[in-house]
Amino acid sequence: MLERNPHPPGVEAASEAELLELERMYCSHGDTVHYSEPPKIFERCEGSFLYDGKGRPYLDLQMWYSAVNFGYGNARLNAALKRQIDRLPQLASQYLHREKIELAAWIARRAEATWGEKGRVHFNVGGSQAVEDALKLVRNAKHGKGLMFAFEGGYHGRTLGASAITSSYRYRRRYGHFDRAQFVPFPYHFRGPKGMSKEEYGAHCIAQFARLFETEYYGVWDGKAKEAEFAAFFVEPIQGTGGYIIPPKNFFIDLKKVLDKYGILLVVDEIQMGVYRTGKLWSIEHFGVTPDILVFGKAITNGLNPLSGVWAREELISPQVFPPGSTHSTFASNPLGTAVALETVRMLDDEDFETSVMAKGAYLLNGLQDLKRRHKIIGDVDGLGMALRIEICAEDGFTPDKAKTDRMVDEALKADLEVDGKTYGLVLDIGGYYKNVITLAPALTISQTEMDLALNLLDRLFTRVR
Repeated sequence: MLERNPHPPGVEAASEAELLELERMYCSHGDTVHYSEPPKIFERCEGSFLYDGKGRPYLDLQMWYSAVNFGYGNARLNAALKRQIDRLPQLASQYLHREKIELAAWIARRAEATWGEKGRVHFNVGGSQAVEDALKLVRNAKHGKGLMFAFEGGYHGRTLGASAITSSYRYRRRYGHFDRAQFVPFPYHFRGPKGMSKEEYGAHCIAQFARLFETEYYGVWDGKAKEAEFAAFFVEPIQGTGGYIIPPKNFFIDLKKVLDKYGILLVVDEIQMGVYRTGKLWSIEHFGVTPDILVFGKAITNGLNPLSGVWAREELISPQVFPPGSTHSTFASNPLGTAVALETVRMLDDEDFETSVMAKGAYLLNGLQDLKRRHKIIGDVDGLGMALRIEICAEDGFTPDKAKTDRMVDEALKADLEVDGKTYGLVLDIGGYYKNVITLAPALTISQTEMDLALNLLDRLFTRVR
């Protein structure tokens, strides 16, 4: 990649120290997570790597929270964006353009081929906004009911409606109370009751949820009217911010039986795990159920331009029940986003990501299991496709160790981990209920050499913090 000077002639670039001072004084910190102090400033990116102002490489193992599934600077997707900029970069959403229609058709036809359900696609610009659109669809279908079920550990965004179905109170604390979800335990087997298998714990969680409907005195069901107070259950098939927790195989089949029995919609949030992160287009495909509504975003444009969306069954989203103007954003279905997303799905048709992602994920998980055997601070590893987790614990292998996890992230950003005579940094993300889980979302295009490098760098990092 060629170095470019982004500054006009005669304009001197601010130093890193000057930039950090400007950020301290003038940038809202409300939209930034300062995991490390000072926060890292990066200058360029390529493939699986970010580079700082000194040109030092950082192997990125979280790829912008799984927004850049196909590598930084992906030539095919970048070219699609450049073509669209020169042809039709802007258009008000009251008009139509080819890319929106063809992209919606691809997603809807794929859903019909997978689940046998006719549906339609509605676009927006960000994951939280798409979740808000899903909430509107639910409330419209359920005659204004505003109460939802969601999982403990679930994350659906930080707009007001999305934070109401996100289990972390800290995202709601400052902004008052509204229709907060009822949060239900997710089958987090590593921290579940001892003596239960993963499948047994999943069945236990379903039984506890189903119990809520046994009598009206448990507060969610009117047995005389045969009506639930709750309209929908919002789920992440694999919890993202919650720590990449993977449920047992039959969990969602059993959950859907309960929801169907009591007339509750299933809304699947694929914003972080969709677009082949787990080896399927949508992660819910691993679990054998059909959603009523599906929300997507992030990697559909490889992070190049904001675009998100909702697929819903025809009876929930047809123009007769969800008419024009039901929801709107100036930049919804914008031509740049839909053009890149359309090229993304064409690329998915051209290449066998299911096979490659599952093979790479299995290789990385095997390497993580080997690291677990050699480092006592690793309490648990797991993965599905290229969504992998490392739970960091005390020497007992179970007690959460947030401080050590934070230290790992800081040490990784020093860019002084040595492999084969070269030094690297690592870009890691922290998740989990106790903020002690390293969640790994490498580029789906990561090479064998880069996977081996990742495992070697993690090995050195564990040795250092131990």
